[in-house]
Amino acid sequence: MTASPWWDRDRHADRRPFLLSRNRIKAALRGWFADRAFTEVEAGILQVSPGNEAHLHGFATQALTIEGRAQPLYLQTSPEFAAKKLIAAGETRIVDFARVFRNRERGPLHHPEFTMVEWYRVGEAYEQLMADCADLMRLACATAGRDRLTWRGHDCDPALEPERLTLAEAFRRHAGIDLLATVAEGGATDRDGLARQAVSAGIRVSEDDTWADIFSKVLVERIEPHLGFGRATILCEYPVSEAALARPKAADPRVAERFELYACGVELANAFGELTDPAEQRRRFTAEMAEKQRVYGEAYPIDEELLAALALMPPTAGIALGFERLVMLATGARHIEEVVWTPVPNTLR
Repeated sequence: MTASPWWDRDRHADRRPFLLSRNRIKAALRGWFADRAFTEVEAGILQVSPGNEAHLHGFATQALTIEGRAQPLYLQTSPEFAAKKLIAAGETRIVDFARVFRNRERGPLHHPEFTMVEWYRVGEAYEQLMADCADLMRLACATAGRDRLTWRGHDCDPALEPERLTLAEAFRRHAGIDLLATVAEGGATDRDGLARQAVSAGIRVSEDDTWADIFSKVLVERIEPHLGFGRATILCEYPVSEAALARPKAADPRVAERFELYACGVELANAFGELTDPAEQRRRFTAEMAEKQRVYGEAYPIDEELLAALALMPPTAGIALGFERLVMLATGARHIEEVVWTPVPNTLR
């Protein structure tokens, strides 16, 4: 039987309590940022590049001049590039409740169009963003009238301080793998070394798997199923090769200032101590697009204005949080489309 459309009266009645909670949570988050002197901005949705990560897929479009000449453009996958230009222009503490678009993504936790809450703190350590996340989880739950984040029978108490777990600790604890033995300063990786350890841990490795492919398999199969249960988990210090927009950590340049926030096994946020070296950023973007071309047969342009802005950008910490996912966990919704006012039509069901 075909599911009724979202605008079916009965289905809308079932979704409406979640949608009203969404509105209240958004208002509460806006108030939290305003109380901390954040300036709310609105990045333009049309961008020269949707991002330069190999496995990130944008929606392509074009702008036409009066004469009919076409300029390729993309719907933003994140407001990040625009936000960094605003920081180069002099903004110091900004937040955007941004409409973003990602192709090849649909499921209980994914929707082609969604809201990303992205905020930046100039001159502040990226550890401050960890404290921000804890505050916002507590606020979302309280606003929804609940004391737990929940998802598929699991719960997470936002009143508890999140666990901080490095990637090296997580790989050792949950897979018995010495991750940093396969990582060198500057981002070089030992594919065969990681492959041998993964196979010993019982993970299937194909001959054409790259180091990044093996890393992702271990992360998905052995690490993520243990994150964010009972209390949130902050998974931090990613290898530099897995943090294309983050600066290396001063104490150990093999890893970057990147963390992800998990609750109930669900990834909620992704944060960086932002890379501001335009030459290094160009090198990383070029490598990512070469990998995208190899895997998918396409690549996205590099935003030259972004690279120019990085040269003017002061030290900054930035983070992106999936707003609908936070609302889902705070309200107990079972599917992302329960907290999206007008879901994108899906004719392939």
